[in-house]
Amino acid sequence: MTQADPTNAPSAGKTKAEPGGGYSLGVKIIAVLAVLSAGVLAFFPDPDRGELELLTFSKGHADTYRPMLNDPAFRARTRLPTVEVIQTNTQPLSRRISASFWSGTEVGDVIEVERGMIGAFFSTTLKAIGFVDLTDRLESEGLLESINTPSFAPWTTRGRIFGLPHDVHPVMLAYHKGIFDGAGVDVESIETWTDFRREMQKVVAAKGDDGRPLRYGIAMWTANFNDQIEALMLQAGGGTFILDPETGREVLAVNHEANAVVLANVVAWCVGPNRIAIDAPEFNPSANQLKLEGRVAAAIMPDWLAGVWQKDLPGLSGEIRLMPLPAWSVDPQRRRTTVWGGTAMMIPRTAKDHEVSWRLAKELYLSRELAEELYKVNRIISPMTSMWGEDFYHQPDPYFGGQQPGTLFIELAPDVPLRTSSPFRGTALGKIGQAIFDLKQYADDEGVHEPDALLPEARRLLQKAHDLTREEMDRNLILGSESW
Repeated sequence: MTQADPTNAPSAGKTKAEPGGGYSLGVKIIAVLAVLSAGVLAFFPDPDRGELELLTFSKGHADTYRPMLNDPAFRARTRLPTVEVIQTNTQPLSRRISASFWSGTEVGDVIEVERGMIGAFFSTTLKAIGFVDLTDRLESEGLLESINTPSFAPWTTRGRIFGLPHDVHPVMLAYHKGIFDGAGVDVESIETWTDFRREMQKVVAAKGDDGRPLRYGIAMWTANFNDQIEALMLQAGGGTFILDPETGREVLAVNHEANAVVLANVVAWCVGPNRIAIDAPEFNPSANQLKLEGRVAAAIMPDWLAGVWQKDLPGLSGEIRLMPLPAWSVDPQRRRTTVWGGTAMMIPRTAKDHEVSWRLAKELYLSRELAEELYKVNRIISPMTSMWGEDFYHQPDPYFGGQQPGTLFIELAPDVPLRTSSPFRGTALGKIGQAIFDLKQYADDEGVHEPDALLPEARRLLQKAHDLTREEMDRNLILGSESW
């Protein structure tokens, strides 16, 4: 059998030449049109396609950035290329970034990363992280001193900084003044969470025909361990990991005494005859209705949530007041705030021009225009400490009964606790979530409802969670012994 000569076989996708070595007239016309079209497109690019791509997970952020980036004055001042803002939800964006890092393909020029996303991108060696190390740029340009120091923590791993912070997100306690006044709550006497629980007994004292409280002291539930309860653990001096000041490394801290105290108290708030908490999570229509009906007396409120309430709960305007969080007795600093959430601008290594991406990130994040817009629309405080004296932060707000929320949040901003960037944070939170569930079950089964009585079991369950987290960390061949 004679093997066919491959040189005589038409290649896939090619048009066979006419006899005599030429191509048909139709093929020649198509080729000419293709060349002309390519030239036209080169001179007249798609007007909706920017030269730079900014990816974000937040629709609110995208809606804020687009008019700024398209503003002729901004373009003239910064001399930046046009920017296309692409918004998608957190999970699709995370998958897109991960796929890019694995394949080495482009994924935009700057990317907004939410704090909950970052652990996955840090779960490798320093050299393999797919974002540009910004440490030297930040240091040489004096930004390490200009930006509120705790805001760098979520974007720092093994002593290197990979993100330009977007925010601070200090947290206060929001309370319904009418409910507090009607129940005779003495706000001035609330300095600790123990004081708060005592005063909230006045709120839950009024009962309906079914014997249940007409209203509850705080929107809090044991299922919210990924946000509210982690924020409380950080306030108390605990959390999933804490920084060792001697080595600079993050140390697993699931079994920290502060965490046990927080868990014992939160479970005591949610069970038993002295229960003060109600399951009324944020971004939930039914929970919003409970708040509008006056069923919820207080809630933990980061700066961004103040903006959310003003949009989603306008019926509470004039009723809400802010105060520093009650302190935890276990915390020697008596910290009156914590932190919840966080975002940073990061530059993927595959970006076309790192210097241009860095300029875009700075021109956007460090501008007074954005700081003012973020505060007016979302009540978010910029991490640029030089801006904290700007007038727009210090205006009375009718929603908060004439208080100046910007002033109140800024006063607490320098004291927000450090957050972990560990890729094992999610694992640790999962184990802590199981410990909370088990502790609540124990409280119900054994009829144990007071924090001091719950504390021994909280310690035991957290030690179990700590050991299980450590086992999973030790199985990680890349990071198990590198930094943690």
